[in-house]
Amino acid sequence: MAKIKTKYVCQECGYENPKWLGKCPECLKWNSFVEELEQKSINKEVFIVDKSSSKPVSINKIETKTEERFSSSINELDRVLGGGIVKGSLVLVGGDPGIGKSTLLIQVSSSVANSGKKVLYISGEESESQIKMRAQRLGIQSDSLYIFSENNLSIIESELDSISPDLIIVDSIQTVYSQELNSAPGTVSQVKEATSKFMKISKKMGISTFIVGHVTKEGSLAGPKLLEHMVDTVIHFEGERYNTYRLIRAVKNRFGSTNELGVFEMRETGLVELENPSKVLISEKPKEVSGSVIISSVEGTRPMLLEMQALVSPTSYGIPKRTSNGVDYNRVGMLLAVLEKRVGLQIQNQDVYINIVGGIKINEPSIDLGIAVSVASSFKNKEVDETIAVCGEIGLTGEVRAVSFIEKRINECKKLGFKKIVIPKNNYEAVKDIKGIKILPVENVAQAINIVLGK
Repeated sequence: MAKIKTKYVCQECGYENPKWLGKCPECLKWNSFVEELEQKSINKEVFIVDKSSSKPVSINKIETKTEERFSSSINELDRVLGGGIVKGSLVLVGGDPGIGKSTLLIQVSSSVANSGKKVLYISGEESESQIKMRAQRLGIQSDSLYIFSENNLSIIESELDSISPDLIIVDSIQTVYSQELNSAPGTVSQVKEATSKFMKISKKMGISTFIVGHVTKEGSLAGPKLLEHMVDTVIHFEGERYNTYRLIRAVKNRFGSTNELGVFEMRETGLVELENPSKVLISEKPKEVSGSVIISSVEGTRPMLLEMQALVSPTSYGIPKRTSNGVDYNRVGMLLAVLEKRVGLQIQNQDVYINIVGGIKINEPSIDLGIAVSVASSFKNKEVDETIAVCGEIGLTGEVRAVSFIEKRINECKKLGFKKIVIPKNNYEAVKDIKGIKILPVENVAQAINIVLGK
């Protein structure tokens, strides 16, 4: 009887070792090794290279085909995907539990099925009746939408020929397993095998596929990084679970930009797309209250107006507290140092709290001026005019640097009724002829604070 050989595989990065290790030497994670049976093929195949099968070709002689896309009927998702779902593409969808991944995909399934295409929704986590209950709650009905509660990869593959779907939804990839491997579902080897199989199905049969991936407690996609390299597009959900707003971004996209942002609102009827998120996000801005200012941001090609809030109060401890929600903590610390050194605000003994309303996270540097103005407003207890918006990047010497897409930012402010906007001086020449809004160029952060709050 042959001896059964095992190996230990890190569930974070896929590193293999013959013995168990407490800490992975590759990704430095603790307690991530799981024992798996070592797979060895009995029949060794010998591959003979056919020299006539493939030859180098000049790039000018290669004939290209136009991308075949079809709409998901959800404009916000089409925007993030780069204009629609590409035929034969493999899309990985990640996000925290309960944030709305399954809800969005069942809505996509219904929209695509109602457009005349066949959709196969494969679930390894829910039964057909459970999915039907969720579909009834969302008002989903379609004869072209097929539900298949199965996690055996070979059975799933055998059913594809009989249905011939145009779109496949797999919820989730961690529950699918192959009988050819002896490891449990969700292990690195099973996830790699299942993803590889769906990738071959997508490319060979021209079927667009969405697969749902679990996330770790740190918020990254579970499994090896190789999983993200195998797929064509990686979409990630953002937002707090108990907040009504959901954001989707493309972390990777072979068919479009990774800078686009989709905004949804979670309601009883499912995820509802927000065509004008700026109007919704600033609708509840308080009046005649210090520490609140409207900032102009651009995500991809979409301009967005957001409310930046700051609260500055004397500290009760020896070390002042700094808290940020929606913006980078280190960036806030740097801007507070600039305010102390270049503007003269004595906030070294003050607690500072920064928040972007709506649970939205923004990393764009143009929000720097909004952070500085809101902190100064709260510290001086002077409210900001509700008809003014600000944008600009701040350097360590206190200068306000130019930002991109300045014309889009100004037009968005005009559309929502703002009378003034503070912009970097280096952007002024390109937009000085715009009418209907007063444009206030500034060179440094002290000048911006004086204009917004008054000397």
